[in-house]
Amino acid sequence: MSTETVTTEAGDARITWHPAGAPRLLLAVSHGAGGGIDARDLGALAAVLPGHGVSVALVEQPWRVAGKKVAPAPKTLDLGWRGLWPALAATGLPVIAGGRSAGARVACRTAAELGAHAVLALSFPLHPPGRPEKSRAAELLGAGVPTLVVQGGNDPFGRPEEFPPGDGAPYRLVEVPSADHGFAVPKRAALGQDEAVTIVTDAVTTWTASLT
Repeated sequence: MSTETVTTEAGDARITWHPAGAPRLLLAVSHGAGGGIDARDLGALAAVLPGHGVSVALVEQPWRVAGKKVAPAPKTLDLGWRGLWPALAATGLPVIAGGRSAGARVACRTAAELGAHAVLALSFPLHPPGRPEKSRAAELLGAGVPTLVVQGGNDPFGRPEEFPPGDGAPYRLVEVPSADHGFAVPKRAALGQDEAVTIVTDAVTTWTASLT
């Protein structure tokens, strides 16, 4: 594991590299608006995927590196992501653009222009909680590349059954039963917390293995 600081027009971003021994893909994945790269799903992917030939780059957006508590506007998030993309592309590997929550929206919005190989959307915020009429489905369906969504069954930002059918680019959705926006499951759930995280890592591992 190593860490690299990348200067962007939105400020300094930080990449924490988890390289595979003989990588065939790079998953670059960023955090949401309310947390960092220590999120349970991001950490699990960084631990598991390198063993399957996928290097992982955990990306901290400039606002997070600067110690700010509130994420900036979407256009500023996109600016930071664009600015660090050359460091990801420099690996020479096909890059999967990924993120959780707000980071997933960034990945979807910029995938086509940056030449992403695919998009991984973890806990995609389909709409603000309690506001299904404020749908962001167009961002997801407009990614233009193969896309995997991993979504908690009880995510207030969009339950799996609320998502539209995929059209255009290949689009898949995997549900983590009973999980919330952070893939946490209640104690009364039929599956434990470790099992919930394993659903995430297994889904991403299987999907990346199918990418050509």
